[in-house]
Formats: sequence, structure tokens, C-alpha cells
Amino acid sequence: MPMLKELETIKKDAKVLAGSQILPSFYTQFSAELAFSKEVFFDHPQVTRCREDVIPLLSDEYGHGIDHAKKVAMEAGAIILAEARPWGMEQARRLCVLAQMCGLLHDICRLESDHARRGADVALRILADYPLSDQDKNMVAFAIRNHEAFQVHESSDDPLEELLAASLYDADKFRWGPDNFGTTLWEICDYEEWCMRQILSKYPEGIARIKAIANTFRTEIGRSFGPEFIELGLLLGQRLYTILQQQCPSHAQDNANA
Repeated sequence: MPMLKELETIKKDAKVLAGSQILPSFYTQFSAELAFSKEVFFDHPQVTRCREDVIPLLSDEYGHGIDHAKKVAMEAGAIILAEARPWGMEQARRLCVLAQMCGLLHDICRLESDHARRGADVALRILADYPLSDQDKNMVAFAIRNHEAFQVHESSDDPLEELLAASLYDADKFRWGPDNFGTTLWEICDYEEWCMRQILSKYPEGIARIKAIANTFRTEIGRSFGPEFIELGLLLGQRLYTILQQQCPSHAQDNANA
């Protein structure tokens, strides 16, 4: 019981520490795009409908619920607004709507095996009677099918389809920064019922995977600003790792002797 209380304290500390960090520069550099994307998220009728359709399918208890989907949707929308400028604002705004649908739908099968492919299939069923062209629906499914990290991704001859998939991927991987250690990690720990010793044993591998994601961003914006998200997340992660080791010194010594 004492260890459980200490773990709960660490979870609260994680949120406080995450909230006290400086924001990644993406948020100031693209404040206009983020503001417009936010308006789309709350005001566009198709996005509103999609939001209502996906809420029952999202896994809030596993760290991939509506808050995660909302952030991915709005930031994917902002990325694509900036990246799609060469195609004109009308095209960029259309892609912003599709990017937000991708963000909302990408984790609807998060707890299933091969969740990206399964999610793409379910997304097509959800969007079947939306007032979208078949091309738009297939673009959304393509992006969802190819949003996982460390997987071989399909390629497309359509540069807009590639951009949509890349924008979803990058916005989703921004979450591997401070969000991961502020909230997601602890929600997954609660879901899996991991104790402090289990968390400590898995921590080094988790840190290594997060470091590896820094070189996988796909859009120009993602490659420019994504590594900062990861760096800030790792700084927070290392601080929390130190706290965990202090609270569970016997396990920390086991790791040191391994």
C-alpha cells in the first residue's frame, strides 16, 4: 500500500512537471494555423459529426481517448494547412477537414491487434454515408492504415494522400513528447495494473523507443519541430525516472547490477 501511494504521488508530480515545461516552438510558430484548425474542429459539421461518432470507440482508460484524438486532429490540421499552401487555400482547408477526421478516427481500434489496419476498415464503415467523395474516404483510410511507428508504410502516387498520411503521423508522434510522460504513460500503467517495479523495468526500453521516433517524422514541419517535442519529453521522462528510482531503490540497484 505505501508503494501504491507513492506511485499516485509520482503521477500527480508528472502532470505538474509537464505543465511547467516550456511549450514546443511549434505552438508559437504556427499559432495562426492552430487557431484556424481549432475553429474547424469545433465548428465544421462533418468534424462535429465525426467527433460524436468516435467518442464511444476511443480508449480513454488506455491513454488514447478523446483528449489524445483532439490534439492529434487539431495539430494534424494545422500541419496540413501550412504544408498544403502550394496547392492553394481551398485545397488546404479541404485537407484540414480530412486531417481532423484522421486524427479523430486513427485510434478507434487501439486495443486490437494490427490496430491501424483495423481502424482504417472501421473508419470506412463510419464514413460510408458522410458527404465525402470516395477519394476523400480512401485518403482518410490510407492515412490511418499508415500511422503506426516502426512499421513499413505504403506509398501513394497521390502527393496529397501522402501529405495527409504524413500530417497524421507527425501530429500523432508529437504526443510521444511531454504528453507521453505527463499523462499517457500513467493511464497505460493504470490499465495494465503495473506496479512501480514493473514500470521501472520497462522504462529503459520505453526511453529507447521514444529516442528512435525523433528521426521518423515525415513532413517538413514534423522534421523541423518534432525532435523538440521528443527532446522535451525525454527531459521530463528522465526526471520522472530519477524520482521512480529514488522511491524504489532496491529495484534501481538491481538494474545497475544487471
